[in-house]
Amino acid sequence: MNNKTPTPKIIFFDIDDTLSRNGEIAPQNKATLEALAKTDIKLVISTGRSKPILPLDILALLEADVLDAIICMNGQYSFDNERVISDYPLSSEQAATISELCRSSDLVYKFDSATHVVWSDEHDWQTTYHDRIKSCSMIDPDYCHFNTVYQCSVFFDEQDQKMQDVDFVKHKLKLVHWHEIVGDILPIDASKARGILDVCAHFGVEATECMAFGDGLNDLEMFDLVGYAVAMGDAKDELKARADFVTGTIEEHGIQAVLNHFHID
Repeated sequence: MNNKTPTPKIIFFDIDDTLSRNGEIAPQNKATLEALAKTDIKLVISTGRSKPILPLDILALLEADVLDAIICMNGQYSFDNERVISDYPLSSEQAATISELCRSSDLVYKFDSATHVVWSDEHDWQTTYHDRIKSCSMIDPDYCHFNTVYQCSVFFDEQDQKMQDVDFVKHKLKLVHWHEIVGDILPIDASKARGILDVCAHFGVEATECMAFGDGLNDLEMFDLVGYAVAMGDAKDELKARADFVTGTIEEHGIQAVLNHFHID
């Protein structure tokens, strides 16, 4: 690593398998965020999670002014404690097309709004989600036609059942996998990078002055955008190839190793 890398003005953190494991932030990462919050560095979450299923411990850090903003739904919705910074809802045509593509492939899917996670039908994942977030989880296959939604997640029961024959580009859409059997369907221009540009503009910072930590394929555009990108030790190989540095896992205190190396504290 380059010892002359300047202190970033904003650090962007993915949540799952970067800050948190199994939905809970690692104690050392929470302590690191709290320490960084006392500096001039802005701290921002950049996640594919929808707003209704953001972990309570992450939301508590925003409420306590440890975090400065949250980018969620793969850059489709960004907010801080006071306002929505940017949002990019799916058009009615996009939502209808996505719904039809999933239905024609006989797949269960969910649409995410700013307040609800809405499923097309029952599914094992739906049961898991519903047990955790009963107040905002529901089944309604027509929800997307009458409500504002931002992204769709589709669930594959088999490894070889991943909509390989669907020409998403023709519909100006893309499928981004964040799990072996789950992917998000988004507009082709949607990404965490777009949300980062919005947040950078909000704070008057250039993306090249920022650092990012991540582990998944939905972090690729984010890594290409920021000045310094760090992949976690258990990140996808494709992401590691795009990183400026590959650190350790959460359990190996990977985030702390990088920050200590650059004396960012």
